Amino acid sequence: MSLLSVENLVKTYGEKVLFDHISFSISEKERIGLIGINGTGKTSLLKVVAGIEAADQGAVIHANQFQIEYLSQTPLLDEDLTVLEQIYYGDSKIMQALRDYEKATVSLEQDPTNTTKQQQLLLMQQRMDQLNAWEASTTAKTILNRLGIQDYNQPVKELSGGQRKRVALAKALIQPADLLILDEPTNHLDNEIIEWLETYLMQYRGAILLVTHDRYFLNRVTTRILELDQGNLYSYDGNYEIFLEKKAEREESAAASEDKRQNLLRRELAWLQRGAKARTTKQKARIQRAEELQESKIDIAQEKVEMAIGSTRLGKKVIELKEVDKSYEGKQLIHHFNYLVVPGERLGIIGPNGSGKTTLLNIMAGMLSPDHGVVDIGETVKIGYYTQDHQEMNQELRVIDYIKDVAHVIKTIDGQWITAEQMLERFLFSRAAQWTYIRKLSGGEKRRLYLLQVLMGEPNVLFLDEPTNDLDTATLSILEDYLDQFPGVVITVSHDRYFLDRVVDHLITFDGLGNIGRYQGNYSEYLEIKKLGKIKENELEAKNKANPNTKANTNTNASTNNSSSKEKRKKLSYQEQREWDGIEEKIATLEQRLEQIQTGIVEAASNVGRVQQLFKEQQETEEELEKVIERWTELSLILEEIEQNKG
Repeated sequence: MSLLSVENLVKTYGEKVLFDHISFSISEKERIGLIGINGTGKTSLLKVVAGIEAADQGAVIHANQFQIEYLSQTPLLDEDLTVLEQIYYGDSKIMQALRDYEKATVSLEQDPTNTTKQQQLLLMQQRMDQLNAWEASTTAKTILNRLGIQDYNQPVKELSGGQRKRVALAKALIQPADLLILDEPTNHLDNEIIEWLETYLMQYRGAILLVTHDRYFLNRVTTRILELDQGNLYSYDGNYEIFLEKKAEREESAAASEDKRQNLLRRELAWLQRGAKARTTKQKARIQRAEELQESKIDIAQEKVEMAIGSTRLGKKVIELKEVDKSYEGKQLIHHFNYLVVPGERLGIIGPNGSGKTTLLNIMAGMLSPDHGVVDIGETVKIGYYTQDHQEMNQELRVIDYIKDVAHVIKTIDGQWITAEQMLERFLFSRAAQWTYIRKLSGGEKRRLYLLQVLMGEPNVLFLDEPTNDLDTATLSILEDYLDQFPGVVITVSHDRYFLDRVVDHLITFDGLGNIGRYQGNYSEYLEIKKLGKIKENELEAKNKANPNTKANTNTNASTNNSSSKEKRKKLSYQEQREWDGIEEKIATLEQRLEQIQTGIVEAASNVGRVQQLFKEQQETEEELEKVIERWTELSLILEEIEQNKG
């Protein structure tokens, strides 16, 4: 059943056409991802659908009682409200009841013997009962907790930028809505919160329309993709993976059609150029046909030009940190940290917000001095630094001039020269768009232009601080291809799982508690190892609670041998041995089942009911697999203890 219909929308921005008579509909419980390069009008389309902006032409049609909830990239919150007051906004009866109940509760806490306030709270509790609002209250506080907000009565004006985004997200999630619209919901969220949000949205009762650069998130949450491209809208049933396959097919078909059109055009033009002796009806028809062929040019995506970009020569010595300490506002972020960056390194820095990731990046780049210790940067190092908050651009410059201020040409590894115009085309600025003034660019287009400016400096050590924020999926793919060919060092701070998996093979990890670790491998592998580590930690904690007189031990035998008086194990019990003999086969079966479910999700595509059923089955299977792996860990430790006792 269709909830909302968009019919023949037209919207322009100056001379640029964002939507050229586009139409689509949204059905109940659909999960739609909207994609397109920065500047194509994704955010504008979300705002038009949400009723925040008007289109030049066309209509958005839905029922009168239809409820839309919209989360913007940069949400505006009321500075004078508390967290709970902020998220309990809106005119619905449930939201009004929640606000009144919270006010009555706080008022009575301040004057607990006041009978009038006691009676007022009782009335509010009865109203909550009548509206079944208790579930909404529990859901709201659960969501806040999962998003890392524990102080519900904290004033909004005291929150950091990241906390404000999370409060705004919670506010959007708890509102009763037929359609939830989210613009870059994963920005500034760490991996655990993003994974929780994925699960939450899979079970969301209403329909969802979202824009995100997080391709794993897009792949797991959506069941349909809408693509904005040069004013046109294309619809693909399926998730992001299916979209990539179908888009490739569409572009191949468009390229074939364009080749056919060009061949027809050449034949028609050749006939006309030979000339005809009389102005016959047939000749007029062929002239008209040639004109139509000329006007019917199909816009197809430019082929990617593989550019093995060179960089300034980098010697053997890159960057070395020795016994580095750094504190901020009394909090120790980095303590006695040593690290040697080697040529060709691909390093990712991960951790919670505020844990010290950007601080470490700035220290490595020589932009921030450590409190103690030494940072030794090699003489041949030439750093290119893409920061979260780049310097203000000269708005009166044209795009091409902004890039040429850095370099007119750059050299590839094989000695060829690439012009600024060619590099701009590679980064999705057409020759016509290169003469646009910077002031006319969208925020995402400016970020893309700034990224290219950094690369045009031909650095041999590239620092990237959250490069995926505000960049579209197409630009990220281009950047990843570029980094594949980049001969220098890449060091990046990022929370984007897909980007990290594609780019880095070594991690520095911050845990938010002042501890810094290292991991050799990609991000997804690290997360799996971390989950196993948590299993061991939880197991140890449970055993210590069961025996509070036992002091916790941090070695690998602590979970199975945390009492010096415990009888030494000589072998597994009969039941344990049977369990051990079949446990690896059980793990393999569950892993195979997960693969089948994931294939089923892809094949189900637009069948929302089937997809949701499979997602639920996937979650249950993952939980069962985690329990089996936990048991495998327990038995492995027991066997390890038995072997040690034999020795």
